[in-house]
Amino acid sequence: ALGFTWRSSSNWIPAGFCACDLDRTAGDRAMTKVSPQDFSGVSRTQLMELFEQENRANTEKLEALGGLEKLIANLHTHPTKGISGDDIEQRIAAFGGNFFAEKKLTPYWQYCLNAMQDHVLILLTVMATLTLVTALLSDHTAEELPEPIALYMSVFLIVNVTSYIDWSRERMFVEVSKKLLQSNTKTVIRNGEPVLLADREIVVGDVVSFNAHNAQSIPADGILLQGVDVKIDESSLTGEPDAIKKDAETPFIIAGSTVSTGSGKMLVTCVGESSVGGRIKAAVYSADAEESEGSPMTLKLEKLAHNISFFGLAVSALCLFGMIIIQFGVNGDTKTWWPDLTRFIITAITILAVVVPEGLPFAVTLSLAFSARRLGTLSNLVKELKSCETMGSATTICSDKTGTLTANRMTVRGAYVAGISHMPDSAESEPIGIRIKQKTSEAVKDILGRLLCICTMDESSLGAPGENVFKGNPTECALLVLAESLGYDYRKVRAETKGRSEQTLKDGKVIMFSSARKMMSWAVPKEDGGWRIYCKGASEVVMSRCTKTQASESGEDMVATALEPEAVTQIEETVIHAFASKAMRTIGVAYRDFDSKPDFDAVSSTITNQDGTPAQEVETELTLIGIMGIEDPLRPEVPGAIEKCYTAGIDVRMVTGDNLETAVAIAKACGILRDEHFAINETGGPPQMKKFRAMEGKEFRTYVHQTVNGEQVFNQDKFDEIWPYLRVLARSSPEDKLTLAKGLNASMLFKNTERCQQLEKEGIKIFPDRQVVAMTGDGTNDAPALKKADVGFAMGQAGTQVAKDAADIVLLKDNFADIVVAALWGRNVYESISKFVQFQLTVNIVAVTVAVVGAFYKQDSPLAATQMLWVNLIMDSLASLALATEPPTEDMLRRPPVNRSKSMITKSMWTNMLGHALYQAVVLLFLLFAFPDIGGMPQGTDYVKGLHYFKNVDWMPEEAKNSCLYLDPDWEATAEWPDKNEPRPCTDTKIQERYAQCVDDPDRDEQDDEYKCSYFGGDHKYWKPNPTKAPSLHYTIIFNTFVVMTLFNEINSRKLHGEVNVFHNITANPYFASIFVLIALFQGIVGAIPLGEGGRFIKVYGDGMGGMYWLMALLIGLGVLVWQQIFVNIVKKIVVPAAEL
Repeated sequence: ALGFTWRSSSNWIPAGFCACDLDRTAGDRAMTKVSPQDFSGVSRTQLMELFEQENRANTEKLEALGGLEKLIANLHTHPTKGISGDDIEQRIAAFGGNFFAEKKLTPYWQYCLNAMQDHVLILLTVMATLTLVTALLSDHTAEELPEPIALYMSVFLIVNVTSYIDWSRERMFVEVSKKLLQSNTKTVIRNGEPVLLADREIVVGDVVSFNAHNAQSIPADGILLQGVDVKIDESSLTGEPDAIKKDAETPFIIAGSTVSTGSGKMLVTCVGESSVGGRIKAAVYSADAEESEGSPMTLKLEKLAHNISFFGLAVSALCLFGMIIIQFGVNGDTKTWWPDLTRFIITAITILAVVVPEGLPFAVTLSLAFSARRLGTLSNLVKELKSCETMGSATTICSDKTGTLTANRMTVRGAYVAGISHMPDSAESEPIGIRIKQKTSEAVKDILGRLLCICTMDESSLGAPGENVFKGNPTECALLVLAESLGYDYRKVRAETKGRSEQTLKDGKVIMFSSARKMMSWAVPKEDGGWRIYCKGASEVVMSRCTKTQASESGEDMVATALEPEAVTQIEETVIHAFASKAMRTIGVAYRDFDSKPDFDAVSSTITNQDGTPAQEVETELTLIGIMGIEDPLRPEVPGAIEKCYTAGIDVRMVTGDNLETAVAIAKACGILRDEHFAINETGGPPQMKKFRAMEGKEFRTYVHQTVNGEQVFNQDKFDEIWPYLRVLARSSPEDKLTLAKGLNASMLFKNTERCQQLEKEGIKIFPDRQVVAMTGDGTNDAPALKKADVGFAMGQAGTQVAKDAADIVLLKDNFADIVVAALWGRNVYESISKFVQFQLTVNIVAVTVAVVGAFYKQDSPLAATQMLWVNLIMDSLASLALATEPPTEDMLRRPPVNRSKSMITKSMWTNMLGHALYQAVVLLFLLFAFPDIGGMPQGTDYVKGLHYFKNVDWMPEEAKNSCLYLDPDWEATAEWPDKNEPRPCTDTKIQERYAQCVDDPDRDEQDDEYKCSYFGGDHKYWKPNPTKAPSLHYTIIFNTFVVMTLFNEINSRKLHGEVNVFHNITANPYFASIFVLIALFQGIVGAIPLGEGGRFIKVYGDGMGGMYWLMALLIGLGVLVWQQIFVNIVKKIVVPAAEL
């Protein structure tokens, strides 16, 4: 125990009391509000210098400041009461806050610059520049200039959309980090009362309480004020592998270190960037954070994107060489070779841009970020984005009991004290404390009350009377409530007990709880001489250490009798088993008296701890006071959540430190253990547990390990024998959790077909792939298991800092139901990405098909470069946003998890993609080859529509019959005919002049059916050459129809499993509806509304398509929805067996 004082000689010496014995008046000013200038007695720099050298040199610097007592006075604090809390801002102004200046976020322009590094966008920019130069040197500059401008605008739009998403994502991570920091809390003494504060709220002068039971990380640099067996792990900062003892000689504690053993209080002297760890962090703070490795799905998608990109490169190269050979070789047309070559290259690059699924990684990140943000609002703080996706594939959840399945609201409901049982189902209505007082002697009541007050941690405390507020360990808080009902104020008892009060801690001895011992002890000197050690812990552990039991005789004196084996058996059967069967945790309480101060280092030669190490001698030969039955009610939402897990193909296993009967009772109540886990009792009694369904940690460890060369070695084959059955692991250790995580993760049992068939006959179906393990934990020793598991969940309220650091997700409410929520959203991530892949690859297939056919047939793609870039924008950005933000549905928990090795593209997805690609490709090729003759329009962009003669057509108005409509964009209005689109008599002079010009045109090929002069009679058309490649009505119709079909197929892509109702839950995603309407409106503007010369920017017909062709495109788009139903109800269910999909 630490005990030291500051003598006038200014020498550090071991002493008989702790720093709290300092002059109390020196710290009384802590209760008065101060200003920065009041801290003139000590500076931030002087405080930082205390931690710059070895401890001995540091103590000398502390002496130079006047010693610890003077430092406390200068900091206006108090060794036991702390600061008042009224001067926080002044302290931050003087010494800084316990936080860091926020890292400068990446500016938006940097994201734009990074986005421009994409090789396809670079190629497009280069070609846009070449096209611009060509246009400026051309005789048709005005007509050709819009195309390079449109290319620049497309690149600009794609770059900014991508940059904005990345820019927003970085800011989202900042928000998550801030939430995580808020979950890091410590117990701080202010105004004499313990309060729970976030690390960033701690200031210089605070008194922080810590202990090894919670394995707290130290939040700031400080000086030990008082402590018991304090050892600090500084390896993360100094590299020192062994924990360092902290006492009067070495009282300096640095931020970022972890408490290994003991407990105590420290005076905070340096915070934030002034602390040792803070200065190290600040030195590297400007370095970029290390990128986490991609998740399995991300890596799978990147491989898919690579393969598709390679295919796209091959197709674009084939198209480029094909267009060059046909145009310049076969046709021999080299008159406009440079503009043609430029156009061919742009077309090839654009095909590559459309084929390359650059939106896949983007969609993954967007979906993960969206899910992480939503999970944050649902009490899941996601630290690693990839854990969202991984959780969707979880096949096993290994969950703690206390606080996760239960409410962590402990109450002593039953007790066995000095031979008298107080059962929870007793007809007596009085509280348990009243019943114990009525039936127990004063002497027994006194030792029980004092034990509960003394043998509990300082961090465990209750709020003011009537508040019913627990602070610290819930189990200990329940015991303190019992102590109060017995008439004992734990604050008063602690303060008046030598060896337990803050002033006399060094006169006592605390042996903190450890998972190896499963008990805690506190030894104090007795008033009449001698010593007494109070012990509490797991009931069977405490019972095994007891040789006597407290008798129930009344009176002032206590009477103890030998604890015979028959009595032990009776207590186990009538008390412990009875409490455990009602899902109560059983805590044993005992004591032992010594005539003199015992040897706390002595160990027993016969009794061992739970981990096999020798027990401490002082914790043996105890006298049993009683057994406490503590109830922790099951969370009401847990049974429903566990039922969802089983429906979703997720096994749930309880891993708890409670005894087997308590664990089984809770497991039955919440649905982990079900009827199939029990066998009929042939004797007519209650059902019996089947083999391996519930085990204790000791039995589990023995079974799955074998001795090799004197060492215990894990045996995977033995583990595979039991894990398919195992549902409850009781009295487990953190090492058992790690064994579970390793064993489940490494198991290849699914490859053993014979064993899997045998298990299936027993009603156990083995998942056909490696297990994906989710593990919960709250203690420091749980950290290795949390790291090893595929997804580690730490408790936000009860978890230690080390556990939170090791976990992937922090459960802010410590609730099992929130794990199921994470699984639901994880599955949603996978499905959202699958929807996007299905949508994008369908568009890719159609776009490439049409572009390739057009390139070889007309040496020009029906879809212009700017048009395909617009489609690319729909795919990569808007569609990913629409589909990646789809909310989950409960149906996702009615399907089994996705295999680790399963292909991203399922047979069902292939059917959807090829089916819709077939529909769309057939429609577009029909429009490309057959529709011009049907619609009476030029094909492609080689010619523009001129003169058209309308004979007596029934649908035409009377005034338009036997008249001509001249559609030449060069036609100028006259006074006689102000509207150039108004029908005119065919005898009009201007029209006849145009006909004559057509006949005399030397470039006209009379054999070319598409280039002919017509006037009266028959099919009257006047098509003239289109050297500037002005946008045509024909290709505008193709483009518009393609986008509309793509838009409606986005609705179909919302479903992956052959669902009939593709509109189900569509209103739940406002992003989808907004993006759908936005694209439809924009497409309506570029397709239907006359844009004049502005149409050249996006290569659409300047006079607009008109309502008729837009209606046609809309009907064809609706046909996509009809085609989906044909596939769902006919092709998938009849032609292709549903089982194969």
